[in-house]
Amino acid sequence: MSTAPLAGLKILSLAEQFPGPYATMLLSDMGAEVIMVERPGIGDPARQFPPLFRALNRGKRSVALDLKSAEGLARFREMASKSDVIVEGFRPGKLAALGAGFEDMRKINPRLVYVSISGYGQDGPYRDRAGHDLSYEGVGGLLADQAEAGQPGPVPTLPLADVGAALFAVIAILSAVVSSQRTGQGRYVDVSMSDAVVSMLTAFLVPEANGTPLGEFISEPGYGVFTCKDGKLLTLSIAHEDWFWHPFCEAIGKPDLAGLTGRQRVARKDELREEIAAVLVGKARADWGDLLDKAGVPWGPVNSLAETMNDPHVRARQLLRTIAHDGGKTETFLVQPLKFDGFETEISGLPPEIGADNKRLFEGGPN
Repeated sequence: MSTAPLAGLKILSLAEQFPGPYATMLLSDMGAEVIMVERPGIGDPARQFPPLFRALNRGKRSVALDLKSAEGLARFREMASKSDVIVEGFRPGKLAALGAGFEDMRKINPRLVYVSISGYGQDGPYRDRAGHDLSYEGVGGLLADQAEAGQPGPVPTLPLADVGAALFAVIAILSAVVSSQRTGQGRYVDVSMSDAVVSMLTAFLVPEANGTPLGEFISEPGYGVFTCKDGKLLTLSIAHEDWFWHPFCEAIGKPDLAGLTGRQRVARKDELREEIAAVLVGKARADWGDLLDKAGVPWGPVNSLAETMNDPHVRARQLLRTIAHDGGKTETFLVQPLKFDGFETEISGLPPEIGADNKRLFEGGPN
């Protein structure tokens, strides 16, 4: 018997690009069977970018179905009748227009969980507006600094709306599955990418709504990125804690600054940040790391992507897995980060070709 937490859970995924595939990848890693339902000949548009597609879709199966055809829709309905979850990422109303919406599916499987991931959700004035991650970040307030400055700035590297929506989709699926198991009735869940951004900014938006902005919290001079003598960067994350500030001042040879309160530090933030920067540039990052670790000060290296994969802590946490192809080539992937007692995450296979499982599922053929 499998020890995977989600063993036996069957998910049909019509979600493409990033949020849905990332969500279902995490669930697959925890034991769920994920079958991608792709458009014949085209598949997920992310297949145009193989590194992206392969990163998010290993360990899944694929069937190619044309839901606009009677045969394709009939096969999809048959699969839905035997599944626990459907995840889709089309524009609101598109699948319902094809006869594959939640109301259609619940008639053939009353226990079915149906999760829709979209840019702005299933209602609201932006419901039908086209968009991508950056659009939702702008609406959600993530780019507020640029709005307040009235000047465009750097585009965030991390697609936070995509990632956030994926994680909320996982929460939605698991919550709705528990509800379905308890009540015998399925659930429909509307996941909005812009809502995800707004929610993740709770600690900033709520103070703003109440006239108590959080500015001082992130204005500490000891909270930022600094350059070391060897050109490498490190982070300091002394947010508001005197108990970190005091030993930090001792470690950098500035005991005269240790007595400053948080408000005093914020009032002098620019001056103090320059003073800290002038000290940190005097030693190599590894040397500062030793000193700051001994002092118990929160810091960290600023890694490149290559450095992240080779970071000793990342390696020790076993987040990377390497799979061998039949021809001897190897490919490295990341697995979901949760550590379960009695279960170790393994990748069940390489990313599938479009429709790789049609014969097995529809004609009784081998895998």
